[in-house]
Amino acid sequence: MITFSPLLRAISLSALLSVPMLGVQAQELKIGYVSLERVLRDSNAAKAAQAKLEAEFGKRERELSDMANRLKAAQDKLEKDGPTLTQSELGRRQRDLVEQDRDFQRRRREFQEDIQVRKGEELQAVVERANRVVKDIFEREKFDLILQDAVHASPRVDITKRVVDALNASK
Repeated sequence: MITFSPLLRAISLSALLSVPMLGVQAQELKIGYVSLERVLRDSNAAKAAQAKLEAEFGKRERELSDMANRLKAAQDKLEKDGPTLTQSELGRRQRDLVEQDRDFQRRRREFQEDIQVRKGEELQAVVERANRVVKDIFEREKFDLILQDAVHASPRVDITKRVVDALNASK
């Protein structure tokens, strides 16, 4: 059995570690960063989606606002007229107000659910378009990695403006 002295082992180990590994090249990675929040805020596609939602839901929103104002006025009137009303009239008006408030709450809840669903659909369409633009930039400019919504990113790797510009340029 051959035994190596500690000095010979150290020399052999350092020689092995200093030999460059074959097939591995040191090359710089090309990394990009995209802020989805800025894409959804600044792109024309996102602004168009927002305008579409406002047009689609504006009438219902105004109707709900009018309904809330009428309900508030009826409550104020009941408080003002309450002391002069008979018990049966007071009870009838209170039941009417409770029924109107229930109807208002139901309509408001339905409105919120409907707008959330539509907003999700519209934003998803914008995100899908943005992802196609990012993929195109990734392939065309030969990126190794493009991150989305990082905690911190250098302006040097931020390609958000390019994504927004490309989105705005596409139909």
